[in-house]
Amino acid sequence: MKIRDQSLSLLAGSLPTSELRSEFLVSGLFQSGSVNLHWWETDRTVIGGVAPTTAEVALHNPAALRAASFFERREAGIVNLGGPGLVRVDGADHALAPLDALYVGRGAKAVTFRSTDAARPARFYLLSYPAHAAYPTRHVAFQALKGERLGQREGANERTIYKLIHPGAFPTCQLVMGVTRLEPGSVWNTMPPHTHLRRSEVYLYFNLPPEQAVFHFMGRPDSTRHLVVRDGEAVLSPPWSIHSGAGTSHYSFAWGMGGENQEFTDMDPAPLPQLR
Repeated sequence: MKIRDQSLSLLAGSLPTSELRSEFLVSGLFQSGSVNLHWWETDRTVIGGVAPTTAEVALHNPAALRAASFFERREAGIVNLGGPGLVRVDGADHALAPLDALYVGRGAKAVTFRSTDAARPARFYLLSYPAHAAYPTRHVAFQALKGERLGQREGANERTIYKLIHPGAFPTCQLVMGVTRLEPGSVWNTMPPHTHLRRSEVYLYFNLPPEQAVFHFMGRPDSTRHLVVRDGEAVLSPPWSIHSGAGTSHYSFAWGMGGENQEFTDMDPAPLPQLR
């Protein structure tokens, strides 16, 4: 099969830093008291940050979706990256502790968010993709997950992956989401590098001190670039791009995928000796 490369994959290696950040880095997601949504053409992705404080906020229906409601033809995963909060879906309340997730299926009508304690506000991270079928709302308690240990101390990449929304737990149309926590002293994530021809991915970095950063490596394996990422910022990772990073301190990240399949191990390796 002939694979027709996107021109952006060929140009990314020569883009100025400002344009590279404009194309692939999402900043300012979490604005107090509001819902902030971004559309990415790849796999028709919508990512968002919801930061309720003293009042409940509602998920609006952007005109760009050309839909009767946000979930008319979509599904979404919501992960709470802040203090305890509550998500109401069509009148049913779902309490989300820190790092809990909520899957909302196609057909939901009204979704609202609020913080349980304004002094410790919730930060809801939302990732949405088109959906071909309707599946029920599901709450995932982070404390009930076992996690999968990966990496080695010698490679500075000891980490634990927590799969929150995935086909092994319950059905979704294409959404897969999770959280990865790095062990103290480890800085590298997602090693060895790889690409996903059959799906795209979004990384959101959190629990990163304000004065620290993650250097996220992206681009074609033969023409890599990097983005300097701060706490609460997200990186859009196209199918042709590697996605790996190293932090200047301890951090965590939420990852999400959408596309042609949901196989976690479906990767196209980019061995370190071949990177340029």
